[in-house]
Amino acid sequence: MAPQTALPLAGITVVSVEQAVAAPFATRQLADLGARVIKVERPDAGDFARRYDETVHGESSYFVWLNRSKESLTLDLKSDEGRDILEKLLSTADVFVQNLAPGAAARMNLDAQSLQQRYPSLIPCDVSGYGNTGPWSDRKAYDMLVQGESGLMSLTGPDECPSKAGVSIADIAAGMYAYSGILSALYTRATTGTARAVEVALFEALGEWMGSPAYYTEYGGRQPSRVGAEHATIAPYGPFPTADGTVLLSIQNDREWSAFCAEVLGDASIATDPRFCRNSSRVEHREECNALISERTRQLSTDDALALLDKVSIANGRLGTVSDFLSHPSLAGRDRWREVQTPGGPARALLPPANLSGVEPRFDPVPALGAHTDAILGELGYTDAAISELRTAETV
Repeated sequence: MAPQTALPLAGITVVSVEQAVAAPFATRQLADLGARVIKVERPDAGDFARRYDETVHGESSYFVWLNRSKESLTLDLKSDEGRDILEKLLSTADVFVQNLAPGAAARMNLDAQSLQQRYPSLIPCDVSGYGNTGPWSDRKAYDMLVQGESGLMSLTGPDECPSKAGVSIADIAAGMYAYSGILSALYTRATTGTARAVEVALFEALGEWMGSPAYYTEYGGRQPSRVGAEHATIAPYGPFPTADGTVLLSIQNDREWSAFCAEVLGDASIATDPRFCRNSSRVEHREECNALISERTRQLSTDDALALLDKVSIANGRLGTVSDFLSHPSLAGRDRWREVQTPGGPARALLPPANLSGVEPRFDPVPALGAHTDAILGELGYTDAAISELRTAETV
């Protein structure tokens, strides 16, 4: 095995008052690359995502996914002692991340402006629903609500039923932008000496993902149609029935369409039919186009249809399940699976998708609630007796 390159964020300390998905996703990626992430949780129940479900050896599937390689410190931030401990941590931290309820950070003087006055070298990162300023700054925002407010649900699902995406894409988008923003801020601090604050709103993160339909709507005079698994502005694109299942295919240009008509549909003249000769024409006549294709694909097994599409170099795939994903040959063949310990036992975990040559990301355990409290307090100079008193007072 090749020598392991040092993790790029080794030596960086992140303190995070986080919950749910967006902020924990950002900090987990920092932990993957070697940052020390101290996760501050409520003493009574911790991050409420711990109890979304109990499917992974008694732990939440969300929590196991988002919180490996972190240290769990329980603190009552409403108490003077808890706040004092947090301030001691922040005085030597590099990054502070929070996604508290609207207004909560400011009430505790944990907003970016207050923190930078006290700790000029600290990089604060605020993750909120609609931003820290503006008319919606005081509104709670969860993934489904943001998918609705951003217009994404109006584009998703079948024509008769607006739908949300099956995963928390607003949270994931915000977490990704928080992660990249923090990396940019760390680089800026390293090269200029100036610590910049990072702010990410779920609504604006998903708004970035809405760029194409937003342009289409503003300059086209109407928004893209809701077409389920098909594409509003490309055809053919989507699922088609086979003799024993479903095949997915996508044609991106007229050259591919011509080859598809000749080799798959068996009739080259279809490619020059005025209804189908251009992508915009195929979109306009989508039902007729799909009917022609479906008539042919129903004559083939899924395996035969995929083989024929491969032969003509038409992009294709299967309509898989989550179980199919878990056993997908691409993941197994590229050695993408690792193991991470949870409080209840080992679980599989995927490598992060960004591959740094020579770097194996961390897969330290998912922490039990408060698992690192005593050790962290010891580092801060608290004696066993003092820690006992904090526990008696229910501060930790």
